[in-house]
Amino acid sequence: MKTLYLLRHAKSSWDDPDLKDFERPLNERGINDIPNMVSRFQSRQSGLESIVCSPAIRAKSTAQLWAKNFEFPPDDIISNPELYFAGTNMFLKAASLMDEDCESAMLVGHNPAITDFVNEMGGSDIENIPTCGLVELELPIDDWSDIKLGDAKIVEFDFPKKGL
Repeated sequence: MKTLYLLRHAKSSWDDPDLKDFERPLNERGINDIPNMVSRFQSRQSGLESIVCSPAIRAKSTAQLWAKNFEFPPDDIISNPELYFAGTNMFLKAASLMDEDCESAMLVGHNPAITDFVNEMGGSDIENIPTCGLVELELPIDDWSDIKLGDAKIVEFDFPKKGL
């Protein structure tokens, strides 16, 4: 059994219209949402052995702040360029390449790919995973290379404004 977490990057800033999409940083709300989401993640006694993220500034910053608040070594975060403007197949490929010794991993990326991937993995119809939204998938596999669309069970879907 493997556990895959999908984290959409936190809220980004649109203050500088001259910045390219790839270069947009997190805004204050995005920065503040991450420690709260990490705390909720930890309260479920969830473990995490690997973080792979899109190299876009907002996704990379989200992964780094998550790691800092979770006490995960930031230098162990893997940047995967294929997760920037990726589709379902790229998320599937990224998950399939995880180290086999890793039992729980996180992919940090963007919409609509995160929402599409979760829906195809878990047979769900989530309309939108909001910024800093986190989905936990339970996978009935022993090897990451065996991951297939439709085989996951959605265990948790959490996001900053849930329950407000």
